[in-house]
Amino acid sequence: MGRLRGGRLVTPARAAGLLGMLGAGFLFTFVTGPSAFAVSRVDAPTLEWTSDAAVRSALALPNGTNVFELDTAPIEAALRALPGVATADVRVALPDASLLVTITERVPVLAWQAGDTRFLADAEGVIFATIPATSKPPAGVAVVEDRRAGAAGRYAVGGRLDPVDLDVATRLGSLTPADVGSAASRLRVSVTDTDGFLVSVDKGWLAVFGFYSPATRPADMIPGQVRLLRSLLAGQEANVQRVVLASEAGGTFIPKATPRPSKK
Repeated sequence: MGRLRGGRLVTPARAAGLLGMLGAGFLFTFVTGPSAFAVSRVDAPTLEWTSDAAVRSALALPNGTNVFELDTAPIEAALRALPGVATADVRVALPDASLLVTITERVPVLAWQAGDTRFLADAEGVIFATIPATSKPPAGVAVVEDRRAGAAGRYAVGGRLDPVDLDVATRLGSLTPADVGSAASRLRVSVTDTDGFLVSVDKGWLAVFGFYSPATRPADMIPGQVRLLRSLLAGQEANVQRVVLASEAGGTFIPKATPRPSKK
């Protein structure tokens, strides 16, 4: 039986322990080495509003990255920082050492038009993509035209819509002609410096809903204004030119001018 210095015997138990330590050290080196268990592939979805290049840049995986030393939290944070990404989950799959990337994109609810651009925003008001003003918005997405001075330079991808504008725009943008008793094919929603929010129909009437603020004129009054508009249009839509909805119960309208009879 082998001996250590000083005449101490190496017992079978000690020998097994030493071999175990050596084996564990070798296994750790093998598992975490530069080439062992390197990420073999990345499975990421093709997205609608976020480019593949942006996803690859956020992943930023060096060649030979070992899956056992990979911290997925910073990767998920980098993906969530992309404007179009709502949620992101990154997991390692064994035994093939692949990276599984799951991403949920933001869902547009508004196309906020300023100048020649429509800024797509989700229910939280996050602006995450743009389309030309001439492009048709995604199905079910309301268009609001911002005609206020300086609007074209006020918005950018990654920014947010004003909370009051978002609240009012989603309420008015969800209206249909039937909601106000109109025979028109569609309603248009816009906002100006002089009148605030407006709802109109092509070659027809225009309704002034006005300005809103949480303290003095909350958006909660809009359903009452819609009911008032419906009552004012009832039976005379073709004769109405402009409606001012001062409150939920008070409103006035200007009739279209009656053509003067021609002189013979």
